[in-house]
Amino acid sequence: MKTYSTKASDIERQWHVIDASGKILGKLATQAASLLIGKHKPIFSPNLDTGDFVVITNADKVRFTGNKAKQKFYYRHSGYPGGFKSISLEEMMQTHPTRVIEHAVKGMLPHTRLGAVMMKKLKVYVGDTHPHLGQTKASSTKG
Repeated sequence: MKTYSTKASDIERQWHVIDASGKILGKLATQAASLLIGKHKPIFSPNLDTGDFVVITNADKVRFTGNKAKQKFYYRHSGYPGGFKSISLEEMMQTHPTRVIEHAVKGMLPHTRLGAVMMKKLKVYVGDTHPHLGQTKASSTKG
């Protein structure tokens, strides 16, 4: 008996739609990352991108536990002196609610080129509607 090795031709991608309204950010990001990586499939291979496409709607209605809205900060630095910037989770939700979910999911994916390819299959939208209705009609996951 030979050991099965997943080939690129064996991978079939599906589309999953997740409604983020009322969900906790960490649990939502974990579910999305697992679908993007492909851990739910029997053909999972850590060196191949076996994951599916994930569409997250209602990004502005995601919940947080504790005082994270005021206490959690996102940091960046331009590389120049005095170029350190920070923005709270509360401010980020008002300006760019999709980036909050993208940032959380990105941290749960591999930090390699493979993770960058997986991240391209994540689509996050603020409202109920999204332009991927044609792909998601056949297979839809309400999570």
